[in-house]
Amino acid sequence: MAKLPKTAPPHILRVAIAVPLYRLFDYLAPAGLDLASVSPGVRLLVPFGKAKKIAYLIELCQHSEVEPGKLKPVAQILDKSPLLSVSDLRLLLWASEYYHYPAGEVINAAFPAVLRKGNPAVLHSTQRYYALTESGLRATDENFGRSPKQRHLLRFFQEHYPGKLTEAELAQWGANWRIFVNALKAKAFIEQTIHDPSEPCVYDRKNLQVPPPSVESSATFQLNKEQETAIAEIAASLGKFAVFLLEGITGSGKTEVYMQAIVSVLERGQQVLMLVPEINLTPQLEARFRQRFPVTMTLYHSNLTGKQRLEAWLSMQTGQSSILLGTRSALFTPMRNLGLILLDEEHDTSFKQQEGFRFSARDVAIMRAKLLNIPVLLGSATPSLESLHNANQKRFRQLLLTKRAGFAVEPSVLIMDIRNKKLYGGLSEALVTEIRKVLGKGEQVLLFLNRRGFAPTLICHHCGWVARCLHCDANLVIHNRIKKLRCHHCEREQGMISICPACNNGGLIPLGLGTERIEQDLMTLFPDKKLVRLDRDTTQRKGMLEQYLNEINSGQADIIIGTQMLAKGHHFGNVTLVALLDVDSALFSIDYRAAERLAQMIVQVSGRAGREYKKGRVVLQTRQPDHPLLTLLIRNGYRRYAEAALQERKEAALPPFTYHALLRAQADTPGKPLKFLQAASVLIKTGNHTGIGVLGPSPAPMEKRAGLYRYQLLLQSRQRNVLQQRLTELIKHIETLDGVKKVKWSLDVDPADLY
Repeated sequence: MAKLPKTAPPHILRVAIAVPLYRLFDYLAPAGLDLASVSPGVRLLVPFGKAKKIAYLIELCQHSEVEPGKLKPVAQILDKSPLLSVSDLRLLLWASEYYHYPAGEVINAAFPAVLRKGNPAVLHSTQRYYALTESGLRATDENFGRSPKQRHLLRFFQEHYPGKLTEAELAQWGANWRIFVNALKAKAFIEQTIHDPSEPCVYDRKNLQVPPPSVESSATFQLNKEQETAIAEIAASLGKFAVFLLEGITGSGKTEVYMQAIVSVLERGQQVLMLVPEINLTPQLEARFRQRFPVTMTLYHSNLTGKQRLEAWLSMQTGQSSILLGTRSALFTPMRNLGLILLDEEHDTSFKQQEGFRFSARDVAIMRAKLLNIPVLLGSATPSLESLHNANQKRFRQLLLTKRAGFAVEPSVLIMDIRNKKLYGGLSEALVTEIRKVLGKGEQVLLFLNRRGFAPTLICHHCGWVARCLHCDANLVIHNRIKKLRCHHCEREQGMISICPACNNGGLIPLGLGTERIEQDLMTLFPDKKLVRLDRDTTQRKGMLEQYLNEINSGQADIIIGTQMLAKGHHFGNVTLVALLDVDSALFSIDYRAAERLAQMIVQVSGRAGREYKKGRVVLQTRQPDHPLLTLLIRNGYRRYAEAALQERKEAALPPFTYHALLRAQADTPGKPLKFLQAASVLIKTGNHTGIGVLGPSPAPMEKRAGLYRYQLLLQSRQRNVLQQRLTELIKHIETLDGVKKVKWSLDVDPADLY
């Protein structure tokens, strides 16, 4: 009987490298390497051109399409064990394929910068933690005399009780934290402990502690029937794939549902990934989580240092941390035993990456849950039309919270017609009267204007000249406090001018309103009141956002004015009047998603009013009081608006009833991107292109930005797989197109906007 030929052992390492090429690369195993000790998910150092690059092992192979004599050996294996699991790699390769972005760059983006450079993946051998003692828990302001910094730090610890704080977290509190920590240790108000990272933190139900009533109202824990039903359904789904859409009106206790679901996951010894759309939402949520869960919790967002990101990444990858709270960038963090993914404010466009690797954190999170066979929970008071459509199609399981938690009731909403009315710094006389009434009762007022700066336009009163950005199709915004004119698109700025360059006259005046101008006018109207302005300009400095939030929550602030960072997630218990100063600008946008976003913004901002025992009021100032969107939304609520909007989308063949991809191109002259996209259009239409609609090429709504001319080509199909197949063919041949070397191009699958 003839002997069967032996199968050759694998000796080729197929790797991904962070270069803009849509392929993997083959290398020979180093001489003497025991291939049994090497697994996909490790990092390698490989020769690439004249340099060496970090690569990521995808698989071990027996054969290569490249001739054996042309293959180079791997220079070095950097990791003894994989940093990415098989499911991690499957997710990243799926994302690369779906969003048509080079696999090496997708995988590279999943690593913190320290590891991308080839540094060792090692946690510190020990981690110092600091925690309150019994004496520290009982300490009051009287214990500190003339030491306000110590008092401030102790409050920081009390806000996080019973959780422990790491040195990295204390460094975020303040640069000189060690001085004040040592002072509190000397008073026996805090203690230091050492934790060995090799010992995972295990959740123990017995350690669950209810936070002090002064920090979080006990009403939070009195679940209503809807909350109990939602929690029970989520708990019953643990260990299997399911997508839940938790649609709860503002103030309905969605966060309590999140926390109860997290308890069930931690009891199973598993980890939790919680994503929020913006960094400014993490402090308040972090404090509540640390009070509630006596486990190690990790933060991951763009404000962390490289070292902090490495520690956070490895603590989750090794299973030493139980909860990961982060923004979009935290999504791909490897986790040893992930049991639940949550997305708060799932509708928020911040979950869509707008540069480079343009992925949707919501959609990738669902795929990650599917690959791991675990549930994912999407929460929002104003779900995206895509998610509502998926719920209608029974792809998502919908959970409804229709009542406010505890004793809070929904605010009343008033549409205030300001046509032909005199305005005081953007505020009508009727609104000023309402503000005085509220402040007179010791309550707080929140004013919303989604436009930062002093004024959006500087115009000449004599000749009509307008200050424009030389590099963008946009006006320069006045920032009066720093005496600058700044472009909010390319961030270039110049000094304020007082003479019109067109007519040499001194009649330059600000036109329009920004948060800085509203703040100045409010100081005149209410000189004895404390104002807090929350926008990107006032919260840039580290720690300022937390300071302002503390002032608001402690009652030190009377009037709060800000942009969209105020619109969601925040719980201001004493705010009883909310006013949206200008909703008209979004009513006539060319973006088909603008109406949806305006409706979401109105509902989210309105939800900041009357969240506890006092009834709230909401005022919408408008010159379009009879606009169908406003009347439908205010009279019938977001759900009824969404139903009408979905019907409009269906009739217009727009997402979610069709699927879009946007091919963008930009260059220093308009002719170059136009020529390239024309060639791309011909390529897409070549052969069988049934089921694909091609619109354009055409200029982007903002044609010139940062000195570059921008054009785009929109692809549309009623079938996702048909669109994906055509995109795959496009990517295969795109580098052969006429003019490709003269433009910077990008492909955006499921674009969040057309800009």
